[in-house]
Amino acid sequence: MASMTSTATKFLPSSVRRVFDTSLALVGLIALSPLLAMAAVGIRLSSPGPIFYRAARIGLNGCRFTMYKFRTMHTEQRTLKSRITADKDPRTFAFGALLRRLKIDELPQLVNIVKGEMAIVGPRPEDPYFVENHYTEDGIETLRVLPGLTSPGSIFYYTHGEKCVGSSDPEAAYVKDVLPVKLALDLVYIREASLLYDVRLILRTIWVLGFVFAGRTDFPDPPEMKKIHMTTVKPQSGRKAQDHFVATEVQDSVAGSESHVVANLRSLETPFNQ
Repeated sequence: MASMTSTATKFLPSSVRRVFDTSLALVGLIALSPLLAMAAVGIRLSSPGPIFYRAARIGLNGCRFTMYKFRTMHTEQRTLKSRITADKDPRTFAFGALLRRLKIDELPQLVNIVKGEMAIVGPRPEDPYFVENHYTEDGIETLRVLPGLTSPGSIFYYTHGEKCVGSSDPEAAYVKDVLPVKLALDLVYIREASLLYDVRLILRTIWVLGFVFAGRTDFPDPPEMKKIHMTTVKPQSGRKAQDHFVATEVQDSVAGSESHVVANLRSLETPFNQ
């Protein structure tokens, strides 16, 4: 496993990168404050319960932190109790589904960026359950950088992965068809990180969101897909852009390396002070 500390060291001192991310997040919070306020009011009127959802996530060096999102689901218990939100998940209320579709529910994570727990660009922070039970050594490598709002993996999940997660067993579908590809795409970013790459990913995210807002549902594969080693990630034969991906070799290696990966995760658990 490569020794990694932060993608920032590849093109900017960490202190400069921290100032850049924090400044951009503060500007975003101020500029988007009317939208944030409307989202909060819409949630309050749509479903009883808190406005924000606080999710436990694994961040830099395996440390847990609380990630903020706008709440998009009903608070009362439902039949489906999955860590993964399926497409047309019955737990999601109508206004919440709109927030999720336009990714407005993710905007409170700008606060996480100000707190130094996340960056603008970086691998999406994952639920502790999936990290502890389904991460391979390559997955652990993604924990050696700050998680972010956007990345090749998160864009892939937004445009392709959510369609792969069915309502019958969304967690199983996520682990089999989505997680290995998402992690592989984020590894491409980590190993090729640069300021220009960050800017391109931010612009790509804005481009995708704009087309989703205009009603587009079909998107091409991310360009990083061509850089994933084919012995690691094998797409199904004859698949279309929106079809499932099956990371067979990665998936087969999880069971045999689980205890080793969890041990690596625990070895990363050092205090994080930004």
